[in-house]
Amino acid sequence: MLPGPTARLRFRQMTDHDLDAMAALLGDPEVMTYYPAPKTRPQAAAWIAWNQRNYAEHGYGLWIIETHEGEFVGDCGLTWQTVDDVPRLEVGYHVRHELHGRGYATEAAAACRDFAQETLGAPEVVAIIHPSNTASRRVAEKIGMTPVGHATSSHAAERIVMGTRFTSTT
Repeated sequence: MLPGPTARLRFRQMTDHDLDAMAALLGDPEVMTYYPAPKTRPQAAAWIAWNQRNYAEHGYGLWIIETHEGEFVGDCGLTWQTVDDVPRLEVGYHVRHELHGRGYATEAAAACRDFAQETLGAPEVVAIIHPSNTASRRVAEKIGMTPVGHATSSHAAERIVMGTRFTSTT
């Protein structure tokens, strides 16, 4: 299961062949500014493996996003995260830093939001965002999310939880 293509992007599952691109993306200090540290190559391999497990278990995870011409843009998708001891479906996104500001994250996140609602029948999606990450917060706002709370964990600073609930059509 994948979100449909957007005007500029297409989605596909991550494979082991994506390690170079994902290691560069997740190892970029600018992309990973609001994480504890950029990821190492072995951590990027573990990221790919985690998403492959998500595909097998749930049918979705973070997917590779690329242009229709095949240029690697980043990753975006849906993963289960625990927020205050409650599992919540999160839309997450990372875009190569040289492509920031072009609307790719918003375009991909909107497609994932729609996929969650229309294909999965999810009641909501959230985005868990570092309070200083204004660019990520703008993406969440552009796809209809509003602040719904805060989350803390033992390994991360406080995060803003943005979310949107879907109205049932049944």
